Amino acid sequence: MKLGAAAMANGKDVWRAHMAMAAVQVFNGGYHVITKVALNVGVNRLVFCVCRDLLALTILAPLAYVREKKVRLPLNRRFLLSFFFLGLTGIFGNQLLFLLGLSYTNPTYAAAIQPAVPVFTFILAVMMGTETVNLQQREGQAKVGGTLVCVSGAIVMAMFRGPPVIGYAELSHYNEISAKSQPEPSGWLISTFLEWGINTWHLGVLCLIGNCMCMATYLAIQAPLLAKYPASLSVTAFSYSFGVAFMVVTSFFMVTNSTDWNLTQSEALAVLYAGVVASALNYGLLTWSNKILGPSLVALYNPLQPAASVFLSRIFLGSPIYLGSIFGGFLIIAGLYLVTWASYREKMAAIGALPRSPEPPISHKNTH
Repeated sequence: MKLGAAAMANGKDVWRAHMAMAAVQVFNGGYHVITKVALNVGVNRLVFCVCRDLLALTILAPLAYVREKKVRLPLNRRFLLSFFFLGLTGIFGNQLLFLLGLSYTNPTYAAAIQPAVPVFTFILAVMMGTETVNLQQREGQAKVGGTLVCVSGAIVMAMFRGPPVIGYAELSHYNEISAKSQPEPSGWLISTFLEWGINTWHLGVLCLIGNCMCMATYLAIQAPLLAKYPASLSVTAFSYSFGVAFMVVTSFFMVTNSTDWNLTQSEALAVLYAGVVASALNYGLLTWSNKILGPSLVALYNPLQPAASVFLSRIFLGSPIYLGSIFGGFLIIAGLYLVTWASYREKMAAIGALPRSPEPPISHKNTH
């Protein structure tokens, strides 16, 4: 009975984590809609990131200090090193490499490469032992298949537009995220890459791949840390502390025009939403969900972000919804369902609530 009650309680946390991750992607979709309106005027993206991250840290730090006084463990060298790498990858590297990649490629290509995040995360989680895959069982096959289906849906959304199903195509030119006013790297850095035969487009591609790997590494490193350091909000706050420090130092070298720090009212409102919702709230929910669901399943929600952006853009900006977005969104949801089903079956089998199923999916053997 105690085992059953514990399973039910854990099941409630699991579904809360799923809802939290869905909400994170909706909030990120709202962030994209706001930036389409507020940031196309030419604000420096690095300045924008510094402002949003500083605001997020001022919220996360005191909140974590007050709420997790009793559960927060004393810091040691291993924890500090983990927070250092989390800040370096998930906050600093993730954001900065995306900005540089966007500045040297284009928004379409930047969106198209983001489905690599769940793939990298899945591989790293398996290598680190936080994710188990047995291809001889239906659950293992469903995990791999669901990941591929989910990633395929995100690629379809990014690469295939098709005819507009809702709205008119003439409105679409208002809704592209421009890549203007991006921070340029130092002259010596770009000249070094040019000497190696790497042009700016290839440099942008490398930055976007690095952005995906940074986010995957962040999720993969964070999961085992949360097992030893259960104060998830404090983990987020400490990670942000290092990330903000890296971002501020970088801004002093890369932002040379003092007028770039002047924000208009619309830009300030965008910073407010980005700092409070897209950074503090989203990263807090993401860390807590990572503790419950694991890095692979959390990363699989990433492809939902463009889907949420499409529908919110339709509501608030009047942009059309294309056939590719609908078909890709269907694939994303189907892939998420497959992986969620497989994870649930594995957890139930681990506590003895379900028999293990070594047979492949084509078997019609009744497990009831």
